[in-house]
This record gives sequence, C-alpha cells and structure tokens, in this order.
Amino acid sequence: MKIRLAILGVGRWGTHLVRNFLAHPQADVVAIADPVTDNLSRIQKKFSLDPQSILLTSDWQSIKQQVNLDAIVVVTPASTHYHLIKEALESGYHVLAEKPLTLDPEECLELTRLAAQQQRQLMIDHTYLFHTAVNKGKCTVETGKLGKLRYGYASRTHLGPVRQDVDALWDLAIHDISIFNHWLNEYPNKVQAQGKIWLQSDRPTSLSPNGLGDMVWVTLYYPSGFQATIHLCWCNPDKQRRLCVVGSEGTLIFDEMSKDEPLILQQGYVQSQGEKWIPQGQQKQVISVAEAEPLKEVCDRFLDSVKMNRPCTVSSGIVATKLVQILTALSHSMKENGAIISLQSLEDNTLKLN
Repeated sequence: MKIRLAILGVGRWGTHLVRNFLAHPQADVVAIADPVTDNLSRIQKKFSLDPQSILLTSDWQSIKQQVNLDAIVVVTPASTHYHLIKEALESGYHVLAEKPLTLDPEECLELTRLAAQQQRQLMIDHTYLFHTAVNKGKCTVETGKLGKLRYGYASRTHLGPVRQDVDALWDLAIHDISIFNHWLNEYPNKVQAQGKIWLQSDRPTSLSPNGLGDMVWVTLYYPSGFQATIHLCWCNPDKQRRLCVVGSEGTLIFDEMSKDEPLILQQGYVQSQGEKWIPQGQQKQVISVAEAEPLKEVCDRFLDSVKMNRPCTVSSGIVATKLVQILTALSHSMKENGAIISLQSLEDNTLKLN
C-alpha cells in the first residue's frame, strides 16, 4: 500500500521533493500546500498535476479536513517548523522536515520526544548524510588509512542566494558540521565562531542581534582532540564545496564541485632523516563513487522508515537536535565576539527520550 503524503511548501527545495515523491512507486502525493498561490500554479504546470486527484491549497488546515494522510513533508521556513511539526505529530502523521528541525534546541528535543510518544517517525532532510561520496568517505575514514586523525577544514562559498531570515551560519554550516560529525562518529564539545556583516545590518534577529552575517569562520573542537575549521560566505563568487579530513598518513578530500573526482584519498606523511623531515609515501587515490541523487535516497529512507515505523538513525530527531545545539552555541559565540562555548549538553545521555 502506498504512503499518502502532503507536502507543505513548494519553493526551490520543495519542488525537488515534489518531483521525487511523485516519481516514487511507494508514495502517493495527495495534497500540496503553499501560502503563495503563484507557487501552486507553477507546481501544477511543471508537473501537470490534476487538481481532481491532488489537492492544491494555500491553507494546510484544509488538507487535514479533506484528505486521509499518513505523512507530512515540511519544506517551509525554519521559523514555522515547530508549530507545523508539533501539530502534524499530534494529528498522528509521520514527518519529514527540511533542515534545521527548528531554530531552538529545546523545541527540537520536545518534537523528538513527541514523535516517540506518538509512535510516529520524525526524520530531517540532512541531505549530505545520504550522499554517496559522504558515505564512501565515512567508510574510508574507518579503514584507518588516514592514520591518526588530526584536523579538518571546509569551505562553502558562493554568490547568493542571500537569505533574509537567517545568517550564513544557519544557512550553510549545518552541511559541513553534519559531515564532520558523521565521519568522526563524535560531536564537538566546544565551538567558536566569528563573522562579518556587510549587506544586512538592518535585519537583527534573536539569533543574530547585530544583523545577518554574510561571512562566518567556524571552529569545532572534538573530545578526541580533532579540530575543524569551516569558512562560510554567500557573497563570494569563488564557489566552493570542499571538505577535508587530515590524518598522520593522509588526507581525505570531498570536493563536490569536482564532478569527475569528488572523493580523493591523498596519502603521504613526513619522516625524520637526521634533522630534516622528508615527505614519504605520497600517492593519490581517486575513490569511485556511484552516481545517485542524495534527495532520492532521503525520500526512500523516509518512506521505508514510515512503512516499518522505525527511526532513521542517520538523520533522526536526536541527530537534528544536536546539530541545532551546535548552531545555537556558534551563534552565541558570534554574539560574544568569538568566545569559545562549551557544549557539555551534547553528551548522549542528556538526549534520552524518557
């Protein structure tokens, strides 16, 4: 039996989710809601939707009254997530939500607990955790070929789109933080961030009281001693999507902009010879990666999670809560001019659901 879905929000990312779920043999898209009627018209034309079989509405409440649902896909601004997801879970629906889960870690934890109490699945679309190169990278790290892991660095820059609801930190950092956490199998216990505001100092928010930062430098400190630095900017025409983990015997490079070689293991180390240090064992290995759309895998895993009524541990509510805790601490660090913020609350036992 197909899983009956309603999709809330059909902007740029919502359109991709509509495309994937319409094509999925286990999904039945029965309703689409968006307060912007032009978005609904665009979606209807783009996918030749029949309004007699798929409800198109600007009010998601009307969906609950008119159609029988199993699950809700939330692709609305993050500031709206908490109330929408809470209402959906209380109504007995499974939920797939765009990242971040909410803008408040306490709200995230509340929703995670609510999903468990309702025996409904809450999964978050942290798309990179379903990327074939990221998963191959995790396997490579686990082989030990990098030696002792030392540090990491990442760059995520481009020229727009410039968000007007959150800063570059909340827009961009979650991707690289989630990859580092996934590859290392641990979470940072201290964080630090500094940024610059050039474009929108007139848009203060509770998370960014001085305006929306356009460029941010993030530092993550992990309990193992590993340290990662991330460069984020949405007004830099040098588009980069590159993340590296450096060990004592090599570096693993994930470069999303390199279509032919997105994942490379660059091996090498230095060895002492007398008073000198000499490079040794230098070798480049291109790691083969299967071509697949990560978002399709997200949709597959969500539908499977609903069918089996079993959490997707890769991108569960707990994973999402920890990421929002990290982002919140980084925002606090920016407010405090780059102060190092401890994250003792990220210990696993503080996030138990009972």
